[in-house]
Amino acid sequence: MLQSLSIRDFVIVNQLDLEFEAGFTVLTGETGAGKSILIDALSLALGARGEGGVTRAGCDKAEISAIFSIVSNVEAKQWLLQAEMENDMHELVLRRVMYVDGRSRAFINGINVTVAQLKELGELLVDIYSQNAHHSLLKLATQRNVLDNFAGLSALAAQVTTQYKIWHQLHLQRIEAEKNANLYADELADLRDKTRELSQLTLTSSEWDELQQEHLRLSNGASLITGGEECRELLSEGELSALRLLVQVQHKLQSLREYDGAIAEAAETLDSAIIQLEETDRFLNRYLQRTELDPARLDGLDSRIQSIHNTSRKYRVKPDELAELLTKSQARMAELELFANDGELAQKEALALSAYMQLAQQLSLGRQLAASKLSTQISAEMQRLSLSGGKFEVALTEQSPSLNGLEQVEFLVAGHAGVAARPLSKVASGGELSRISLAIRVVTAQKESIPTMIFDEVDVGIGGGVAEVVGQLLKQLGEHQVEPQPSQRQVLVITHLPQVAAQGKHHLRVSKSLVNEQTLSTIAVLNHEARVEEVARMLGGIELTETTRQHAKEMLAR
Repeated sequence: MLQSLSIRDFVIVNQLDLEFEAGFTVLTGETGAGKSILIDALSLALGARGEGGVTRAGCDKAEISAIFSIVSNVEAKQWLLQAEMENDMHELVLRRVMYVDGRSRAFINGINVTVAQLKELGELLVDIYSQNAHHSLLKLATQRNVLDNFAGLSALAAQVTTQYKIWHQLHLQRIEAEKNANLYADELADLRDKTRELSQLTLTSSEWDELQQEHLRLSNGASLITGGEECRELLSEGELSALRLLVQVQHKLQSLREYDGAIAEAAETLDSAIIQLEETDRFLNRYLQRTELDPARLDGLDSRIQSIHNTSRKYRVKPDELAELLTKSQARMAELELFANDGELAQKEALALSAYMQLAQQLSLGRQLAASKLSTQISAEMQRLSLSGGKFEVALTEQSPSLNGLEQVEFLVAGHAGVAARPLSKVASGGELSRISLAIRVVTAQKESIPTMIFDEVDVGIGGGVAEVVGQLLKQLGEHQVEPQPSQRQVLVITHLPQVAAQGKHHLRVSKSLVNEQTLSTIAVLNHEARVEEVARMLGGIELTETTRQHAKEMLAR
């Protein structure tokens, strides 16, 4: 749900901070007051394509920030997890900065992202229904999802997609196997020889380093023994060894301490040094006792290392890569052995296709039943929305097996009697499109997960009783609970009709004024008294009378 929107230096808005509530909110104001600015700003925060000239005159940039509560929005949470964006899973901040030179930057929870990422996430938060705003219902994928959600087929549709991928992978493997049978047979023979030789080598990933270290030690065994004995001679065995000389110094310092206590620090340091040298001498003694020359072992290492080098040169890899080469060769060999068995691969493909067709046919049947029901219900709502004689159809066009089943789903609409039904995306009138979308959303709202809906131009070309019906439907839509975690839906409507405005749970009014020779737009939250005045203005124009005020009070009371 949209909690707040902050706008800075955008078109004719200096500074605007708005808080939003759940339920049905109406936005009204005089023509030209800037009602569309709110939608334009929010659209940019949701990732809409930026246009030049959106910064307020004299400013170098415009900033829009939108804060959403996503406690109940499972899809938005999943998107954030997949994008590895840390979040407490309760609040989401989208921010867009538009510069005067046309550049822009986008942020999600303070993290710099692409506009495409912002748009992808934004489509899970808000649906905007207007002639020029992004409209997910125009996409065939969304239309298919609306039908599947309405019919309770979403889980089955996901199974169909998964099973199709399994079958398609096996199908490609079989085609590839048939096309390259001879090449695969030759490759398989080579791989069998290679894996046999590498397996006989029995080289592990860590053994190569261990072999080199042991060979280095054994090949320099004589130097190690001789050098170690020389070190012991210098440390402790010789007449002028280091330890004997240091012990003499130690005795001398002990005698000098009697004359000056400050000498004690030097004596203590020397004591520590003597202890360290004695430890070094004992270590060398132990090392020399267990170190011996082993020509037989050295010869064995030479032979082993030479064998490894020969094999690595043969297969053109480094010695420490031979173990990985064996693993890869075994995997490729297993794959080719499957290809070599045409019958087994074809059988697996046939079983996968059969499983897919069973699921897809079940999905098709469910879609056919739901399409008829959905078409009837939406057509009925269209009659109430001044689209007399209009008809809504869910067209199911048969297609080859695909990720989405055995048919393409497309919404067709005839706005009036005698007019041929056309794809929803081809409906020309913005107001007509908005009302049809409203009818669709009212019928399917209980199964939809997008928590915030914004309608613009839903009242174009209507009035009287139909306008009241539009208000009732919008109010009804705002009272729906959003699944899977029930929370009240949020519906924001820009309207010119008092019949619609009077039924809002919350009311915002847009106005503009001249400040320091600049036209600025502001939005105010109306209390009950202010709502009476605004509805009266919408009923009677600039000159308000007690009659129009009384009429406004009655409409709000209803």
